[in-house]
Amino acid sequence: MKEGYGAVIIGGGIIGTATAYYMAKLGFKDILVVEKNYISSGSTGRCAGGIRQQWDSEYNIKLAMGSVKIFEQLEDELGFPTEYYQGGYLLLAYREQDAEWFKRRVKLQQSLGLDVRLLDPYETKQVVPYINTDGLLAATYCPTDGHANPFLVTFGYYKAAQRLGVEFALKTEVVGIQTKESRIKGVKLNTGDTIDTEIVVNATNAWTKDIASMIGLDFPVNPQRHEIAVTEPIGKLFDPLIISFKHGIYFRQEMSGGIVMGYGDPEEPYSKNIKSSFPFLRNIAAKLAAVMPLADDVRILRQWAGLYAMTPDAQPIIGGSSEVEGFYQAVGFSGHGFMVGPKTAQLLAELIVLGKPSMTLEPLSEKRFKSGEIKVEKAVI
Repeated sequence: MKEGYGAVIIGGGIIGTATAYYMAKLGFKDILVVEKNYISSGSTGRCAGGIRQQWDSEYNIKLAMGSVKIFEQLEDELGFPTEYYQGGYLLLAYREQDAEWFKRRVKLQQSLGLDVRLLDPYETKQVVPYINTDGLLAATYCPTDGHANPFLVTFGYYKAAQRLGVEFALKTEVVGIQTKESRIKGVKLNTGDTIDTEIVVNATNAWTKDIASMIGLDFPVNPQRHEIAVTEPIGKLFDPLIISFKHGIYFRQEMSGGIVMGYGDPEEPYSKNIKSSFPFLRNIAAKLAAVMPLADDVRILRQWAGLYAMTPDAQPIIGGSSEVEGFYQAVGFSGHGFMVGPKTAQLLAELIVLGKPSMTLEPLSEKRFKSGEIKVEKAVI
């Protein structure tokens, strides 16, 4: 580790490692990524790995569609396995308000070029024969949605970034950020070292407030626990990842046969609690059985929890700070950071290195919260 770097990226998840890779690929030299634990130790390593393009807001759709294009060739680019699989996403509407919302959402998605279809209950059964269609009004299906292994994807970026000269300081924590005249000047580490730099990238997501407060900023990003469980392996029941907004659950079947399922309690207070709970275990079993009755007697093998980094509109904050020059962030993904991570990192790298991204990030600036110009992303589960 040197005394100075062109840029210091804080966070070793999908955003931090991918941003480092794309910056280095664009020719940026002297990048240090600081991670207080290990690669993928935060929200990235605790997510279910879903990759969905069926969103309610234009920019989430665009980020997700752009990320899918990257995911489709990422193994070849990184020279590393990702377990990427396009099994689709099936979203279920059991309530009238959801069915009407689905119709509006599909129109927007199709206008942006997404291959997504609105299905009736009979058509839904053709996609997943074992789904519970009692009371089902409609569904949407996108065959190019899918999932990947969060650990493998992130380690792929990590290894590729290292080959391009990026340095990583693991088990190392940023404890302070130095500024002068509203400009980034360096970071202080828990090792006692001070690193000179004029660029800091905050890619800590659920720990956004901790980092931003070091330079007197306060972003509306709050951590909230979401829990996941996985069942024993069973025979193949379905291909797509399935979401029911009525039941508040998402689930998919792994290649090994186990069912990965999860949800978050929207009423749970914000915290960094990542302990597992018994109420979740009881509730998730009932929710799964309500949507997929054939899975009623399947045994759960293990459970864990992770953190969503929630913003008031459930959309991320991406771009440079309007108050401190040289401070950038890609945070507040509200549960979908992994699935939009590749395109987000690519755009952020373009902004930092080239001065202008290939797709505007202005609508995702933190300034939108000051102006009150926000549109809430509703398709969060």
